[in-house]
Amino acid sequence: MLLTVSKRLEFSASRRLFVPDWSEKENRAAFGPETSARFGTGRNYVAWFIFTGLVDPVNGMLMNISQIKERAGEILHAGFDHKFLNNDNGAFAKIAPSTVNVARELFLRVEERFRGATARLVACHLRESENRSATYYLDGSGDDNYWLEFSAGGRTISPELSVAENERLFGEATRVHGHNYKCRITFWRESLDPKTPPVRFDDVESCLRAIRSELDYRNLNADVPALAGKPVTTETLAMLILERSRSAGPAHRVRLHERDDFFAEAWQDGSVFLGMRMPFSAAHRLHVKSISAEENLALYGKCNNPGGHGHQYRIEATVGGELDRRSGTLANFSDIRDAISSAIAPWENRHLDRETDDFSEVPSTGENIVRVLWPRLDRGVKQQLVRLRLWETANNCFTLRRT
Repeated sequence: MLLTVSKRLEFSASRRLFVPDWSEKENRAAFGPETSARFGTGRNYVAWFIFTGLVDPVNGMLMNISQIKERAGEILHAGFDHKFLNNDNGAFAKIAPSTVNVARELFLRVEERFRGATARLVACHLRESENRSATYYLDGSGDDNYWLEFSAGGRTISPELSVAENERLFGEATRVHGHNYKCRITFWRESLDPKTPPVRFDDVESCLRAIRSELDYRNLNADVPALAGKPVTTETLAMLILERSRSAGPAHRVRLHERDDFFAEAWQDGSVFLGMRMPFSAAHRLHVKSISAEENLALYGKCNNPGGHGHQYRIEATVGGELDRRSGTLANFSDIRDAISSAIAPWENRHLDRETDDFSEVPSTGENIVRVLWPRLDRGVKQQLVRLRLWETANNCFTLRRT
């Protein structure tokens, strides 16, 4: 199992997507119309710094998350926040401050500040807008992410199943209905060239236009020839979009949301996943009985408040396994929903430390919550759980992955 802790920080900056020794035509093909912004155009960036390591058995933390805020915040303030990146940050003198290049530079600068620490920075994920994000990884690889939206309707059915089987598996979704789909297409490079984007703007734009033309405002059962005779499910649709995305470049995976709290993922190696999000509300206090009150306060700060505090937690459970080609499904939507509901039910509207037995011996840190939740949720989805995320707040995320 691999546990990661992620901290979210924000900054604002301007930049011009421009390589000085390229022609105007080459820059426009690579970066689109923003390359003409001679004095920069702005973004409100959101950066996630993702660490892994061993959880301290006493304090229940992989690392003190406030250290990420402090040290990474200093890097952001010095070289990124309220800067014109092309002029004010020397890293972008000869390369474009593209999303993935900014993520790379943030990773390199922050990683320096944590060398020798018990936890290790393994990735920096950077969102520059609702439609664009990128991730730079410890091994030098990187993602470029593009979001696509479209609306489509139809019936969730498989022609391979009988009417009764379809109704039993898909329920009311067998009736004509529609969704406002949101899709993230990820292009991945094993080794990044900072001068050349993983995919060019003109290739991506052409690809996205073609996907919209094929799917937007369509009846998926009747108007999309590529789905004729196939199950019309979220999984199948994600696989189709991944296939279409390869026209733009090295498409690695697609995440397709038919609702904000439910998605399917299709990966280039043939893997398919389903994910679901669900909130629960609970109170807790971070406190270790074996250390002094002063040590607890120094360790946990305001989270050690004697009266406790609380969160509306949000979990995201992702399951994997073999896709049933006959039905076009990986798992039953209702089964995943019921498994999550059952797993979090003992915590809903409870004080985790005072009213449950789960944290009588260990502090109720995010790291420990996700570790306690994993086995009982995994049982509920027949040991198909591959990733479990817990958002304590919008800024703090804890993720456990099956390796």
